[in-house]
Amino acid sequence: ILVKGIYELWGEGGSYEELEEAVKSYPDERKLPYLGSESTFKITVDSFGKVMSLLEQNERIRGLSYIPFKGRVNLKNPDHNFWLMETDDTATNNGLPPVAQRRIFFGREVGGADRKLLPTYQLKSRNYLGPTAMDAEMAFLMANQAQAAPGKLVYDPFVGTGSILVSAAHFGAMTMGADIDIRVVRDGRGPDCNVWSNFKQYGLPMPIALLRADNNLPPWRPGLKEVFDAIICDPPYGVRAGGRKSGGRKLLKGVIGPYTVPDDKRADHIPSTAPYSLAECVHDLLDLAARMLVIGGRLVFFYPVSREEDSCEDHFPEHPCFELVATSEQILSSRYSRVLLTMVKTSSYTEELALAAWMKHLEFKENHSKWLEEGNNLHSSVFSPADVHHSGDSKLSKESKPKYRGKYV
Repeated sequence: ILVKGIYELWGEGGSYEELEEAVKSYPDERKLPYLGSESTFKITVDSFGKVMSLLEQNERIRGLSYIPFKGRVNLKNPDHNFWLMETDDTATNNGLPPVAQRRIFFGREVGGADRKLLPTYQLKSRNYLGPTAMDAEMAFLMANQAQAAPGKLVYDPFVGTGSILVSAAHFGAMTMGADIDIRVVRDGRGPDCNVWSNFKQYGLPMPIALLRADNNLPPWRPGLKEVFDAIICDPPYGVRAGGRKSGGRKLLKGVIGPYTVPDDKRADHIPSTAPYSLAECVHDLLDLAARMLVIGGRLVFFYPVSREEDSCEDHFPEHPCFELVATSEQILSSRYSRVLLTMVKTSSYTEELALAAWMKHLEFKENHSKWLEEGNNLHSSVFSPADVHHSGDSKLSKESKPKYRGKYV
């Protein structure tokens, strides 16, 4: 998904003079088969960290006159694609990671990625969307990390509008989802605007099932184990939407036992819910995955972290049944980011391991609570002002009001 193409590098340099010298010294037996008069070619100019005008691109192409092209130019369907790529060394690089120095590359395209996949699935053309719908590119990256493929069963316990399952279904996997909000999984916005219609829109196989289920109280019968090949999800961590679990005012006030819903209201009843902390949510997710994933199955989920220098949050959740194989940070602002964790199940679930996992959870929860108490929690990292200077100036006090600081959450 992230690979744009694979190129045979003919030369590189810090300037166009160095590039010319490098290309000329590249072996002729490697170059000449692609420069013959019987072939067609195209040269594409690309840049990293800046935008080139069409005039600048044409000037760059004319500067390659030292390469003995004998074939004809064909912009639509050439036999050979050549790329001239340039990185910028200026201080302003449009929010991209800083480039150490200017570099210029020239080479032949060996193979290109199918980037048309992303515009096809882009969210702005999606039939049914929610406020926390996963960006299409990110959803495909998550499905890749989980190794979604034909014959595999993928589960999302926080399915929402189904963005992650859509990407898994594209790769041929069977899908299944759950959400605590029955209005999302059952009703949507009508018969033609719901989770099911998102799959129908792209001609993908429908999910095996969508459940109204609480991650804190899993619906699986006792003894059911090792069903899913992968669990992919984006747990709620309280930036755009907080987590919810079964509960509510009646339970909190001390009502003993679950209340009974009258039969005449059962069809439209929406159960009460209570807040669901991130630490508890992640523990339940790891316990679910330890029970329900096959050996070698993958758990892929996002975990938020503060990027403040004095942040105490410097470790990730652990479980004795899993090995952490990949951590991929997505920087969302100067103050917080989220890390895509990829875990592989290496041990079968036992009561002894469950107890060990509970002890790890208590330790993690203690550290997590300490992080919250110190004021470095994720919500304040996102919404509080970057620089808080208390003064009597009314204009400054207005500017110091909480402001949303992230682009994608």
